[in-house]
Amino acid sequence: MNTTTIIVGCQWGDEGKGKVVDLLSRNFDIIVRYQGGANAGHTVEIGNKKYVLHLIPSGILWEHTICVIGNGVVVDPIVLLEEMNMLREHGINIDGRIFISDKAHVIMPYHKVLDSLAEQGENKIGTTGRGIGPCYVDKAARKGIKFSDLFNPDIFSSKVKRNIEEKNDIIAKTDCNKILYADSLIAEFSKLAPELQSLCIDSVVYLNTELQKGRRVLLEGAQGALLDVDHGTYPYVTSSSPTSGGACTGSGIPPTAIREVIGILKAYTTRVGEGPFPTELFDEDGQMLRKIGNEFGATTGRPRRCGWFDLPLIRYTAMLNGLTQIALTKIDILDKFESIKVCTSYDVDGRELKYFPSDLEVVKRAKPIYTTLPGWQEDTSSCSTFDELPENARNYILWLEKHIEVPITFVSIGARRDQVIQRAPKQE
Repeated sequence: MNTTTIIVGCQWGDEGKGKVVDLLSRNFDIIVRYQGGANAGHTVEIGNKKYVLHLIPSGILWEHTICVIGNGVVVDPIVLLEEMNMLREHGINIDGRIFISDKAHVIMPYHKVLDSLAEQGENKIGTTGRGIGPCYVDKAARKGIKFSDLFNPDIFSSKVKRNIEEKNDIIAKTDCNKILYADSLIAEFSKLAPELQSLCIDSVVYLNTELQKGRRVLLEGAQGALLDVDHGTYPYVTSSSPTSGGACTGSGIPPTAIREVIGILKAYTTRVGEGPFPTELFDEDGQMLRKIGNEFGATTGRPRRCGWFDLPLIRYTAMLNGLTQIALTKIDILDKFESIKVCTSYDVDGRELKYFPSDLEVVKRAKPIYTTLPGWQEDTSSCSTFDELPENARNYILWLEKHIEVPITFVSIGARRDQVIQRAPKQE
């Protein structure tokens, strides 16, 4: 039964999980998204086509895979149907290949309104405004609407009417023009229900039954470990658990079924939204990383904050997630740099820290201690093996591997599906 692999982002998201999931999916039967919502954009480039997926796992682009949206995900039915139509328009056969947990919660229009209004206040945290947080709030408060409720008109109607009264009381205090009406919401979602009903399954029973048959399952997270609601830079976090532990609760697959945990890291560090970022750059190097790396959000288009690779951060997330392998992405973005810095520890009030601190106030005072490594200033995007990489690029990868103490088995050298190098864990 130990045929399950978890893919987890190990920084603040945007590490390139979509490409890695797509790459690995060829060897898996079932791909499961286990948390988050339409606030995550996973981009995959195949030939001259680019696919941006927000809810459907990236593995859908392989014709043999089954894709499951797990119980830990919050689902926007409108976005989901738009994604399904986009895939059909690109000639991807999705019939009988997409399923959604009956326990997944539904994002309603009032969640989006509440999200956008909260971001207008003084305590904004930089959300995407997609309603993710308010939906998880309702889930935790036991007021949520589950995916299965969409197909029971009486239950759905009663829940909407109960919730809309409470939400409108909150909305009216800020913007009366955004008040919503229960009858129109019920009518709108009732029209969507017939197309969605065939997708609804008991995902826990399905996935564990398939595992017993020997099916290979790949679990795909959204965002990154430092955005985890428990272990991230709270309150500047997402509302779910992108970590490997969250993969089990968000899918219903037990920990005993997990074989590998593959962490996705950029060769540098980025962050979207508010919150502390010790290695953030405000100089020409930061601008260069953003420009060459096209560091703009796949979901919102917001420019990402950029900085050097942060080793204390990765030591923490590697430990937290129990990484067995690493996929290092965007090494090609460093091709033009004469020298490259890596933060090896922090100086906090004269005290050296080797791990990312849990106290946000300590993080804010953390000053990076850098080691400078030589750049290679050669093109890596056409390399097909590890040995073909420039010597200093190989040295950079091996240096990171040595200090993280987890084998780097995949190296991405471009956005396309074929621009990836797979290497032996102990290659010297």
